[in-house]
This record gives sequence, C-alpha cells and structure tokens, in this order.
Amino acid sequence: QVQLVESGGGLVQAGGSLRLSCAVSGSIFSGYVMGWYRQAPGKQRELVAAITNGDNTNYSDSVKGRFTISTDNAKNTVYLQMNSLKPEDTAVYYCNVATGLVSWYVYWGQGTQVTVSS
Repeated sequence: QVQLVESGGGLVQAGGSLRLSCAVSGSIFSGYVMGWYRQAPGKQRELVAAITNGDNTNYSDSVKGRFTISTDNAKNTVYLQMNSLKPEDTAVYYCNVATGLVSWYVYWGQGTQVTVSS
C-alpha cells in the first residue's frame, strides 16, 4: 500500500513562490508516474505536472515555464516548485502516484491548499 502526504501549501502574494512536497511511503514498481493535480472551487481536477520513471516531465500549458516537478533519487519525495504564482493558481493541490507492471494502481494524497492573493 502506498501512502502520500503533501505539505508546503499556504498563502502567498502574486509573483511569489512555494514548494510543495509529497512524501511517498510504500513500494513503487519500476514503472511509475508521479504527478500533481489541482482543483479550484467549482472546477474539475486538472493535471498540473507529471514525471514518468523519474525523468520525463510534462506540464499543463498554464504552468509551463513557472512550475517544476522533480523527485529525489530514492522516489521517496515528489516536489513541485511553483514560481511567479498567479491568483488563478489558487486551488487544492493533490499528489498522485500511478504505478504497476501489468496492472496499475493509482494513489492520491489528501491535498494541500495554495492561495495566491492579488
């Protein structure tokens, strides 16, 4: 069983930075995708950034060039460095891990609130 615990959310002014962390416990298969999603009030949850097998990254157009996803070598922590934050980045941010070989399993964290004031 994989458990995810996010931290690092908070209140920041527009133009500021935050770094989210997601502590991953449990066994991860050699094939995995780790990602960050967000959900703003009244909106659907959307993918923000993802990293596959530790090196291939992809980002939503809305955060490209401002956010960076990374992991530590032991796959124990997933980070999301968020720079040049905008009020529209305000949302609950969720860590997500999908892992498996033949069958894949998907896990979610509890979420952390990010609020960007104008």
